[in-house]
Amino acid sequence: MIGLKYNVSLPMAAGALLVGIPYSISLVAQWMYGWPNKPGYKKYIEALKPRRIYCLTRAVLEMLKYFQYGKLYFQWKSWYKNVENHKHYEKGIAFGRRSNRLDLYYSPTVAQPGSEQVPVVVFIYGGGWGSGERSIYCLLAMQMAKELSATVICPDYCTYPKGNVLSMVQDIADCLVWARENGHKFKFDKDNIVLIGHSAGAHLAALTVLFMVEGRDELFIDAKKQTEITMAIRGVTGLSGVYNIIDHYEHEQMRAVEYVSTMHKAMNGVENFPYYSPTHLLKEFSEEQLKRVPPFCLLHGTSDIIVPVASSQRFSEQLTLLSIKVSLYLMPKMDHTEIVTDLMATDRHFYNTVYSCIKQEYSKFIGQVCHC
Repeated sequence: MIGLKYNVSLPMAAGALLVGIPYSISLVAQWMYGWPNKPGYKKYIEALKPRRIYCLTRAVLEMLKYFQYGKLYFQWKSWYKNVENHKHYEKGIAFGRRSNRLDLYYSPTVAQPGSEQVPVVVFIYGGGWGSGERSIYCLLAMQMAKELSATVICPDYCTYPKGNVLSMVQDIADCLVWARENGHKFKFDKDNIVLIGHSAGAHLAALTVLFMVEGRDELFIDAKKQTEITMAIRGVTGLSGVYNIIDHYEHEQMRAVEYVSTMHKAMNGVENFPYYSPTHLLKEFSEEQLKRVPPFCLLHGTSDIIVPVASSQRFSEQLTLLSIKVSLYLMPKMDHTEIVTDLMATDRHFYNTVYSCIKQEYSKFIGQVCHC
């Protein structure tokens, strides 16, 4: 009798492990974030295909590794709430047409007597176009201000569903307008601007710059002002960025996350992928417009499975063919998250590796030696 129970329970346990758990995880994920784009009952048939179940379950389980950043989570939470740290930054400054907020972190040199104006770095965080907030990156911004001897601005922008990608680009453009108008007040050089973005933030940084180079009416910013801003942007650094939305959608399909992903929703559908792809926009640029595109620095971890390293490689190749200055750094054994979380504290494994690349290119951008 005991042996019979053992023989019955073993197949049941195996079934629960190999079928019940994956199907449960996938169904919950699709119920929460989006079913396949099929009519009627066909969306459920598509959702229950074994390959989709396996790939989507794997993608969900991969998120469990974020628990390793628990220590960092409590560190930035504590630091941001500590009022004594406010001497390092200005918190919650309103900007732009939607009254978003930004935090401004001072360079250590600002408090020194007779110090000159420092360059300004605008850091655009990622989050798949659907999440993220500036407070998460307080430690990163503080370290970046120290390492680059720059003022660092970290703005919020309206993520999906509050806004689409165009709204996000408008918010980042508004932040650049604010930077141009407030340099004297906060003692930074409004004519020396560098953008640094991670993942979706790298995409938005590149897209915003290209929209302004083109002088897009959709930004609702005076054309002359757009030209002045693009002239002030010395360079763009992308960390594990998405630059071709069509290619990235294919990668999402391979991982079976294309429907639960925010990307196609934030783009208002797949038909708008070319419109929001920096790689596609550059193909439409005139010779004069290409000359106004600032230099790029692209960093990407070779172990990144969320945004494949080919994204930065292909963008680098395109920029090179168009005679736009670009530097590409491939970071061995680094994944999608480490390239940004490891910039938050000096004891992180890749802290010095990533900052050495950023600082080298930053020095080229601003045209002077970076005394870091």
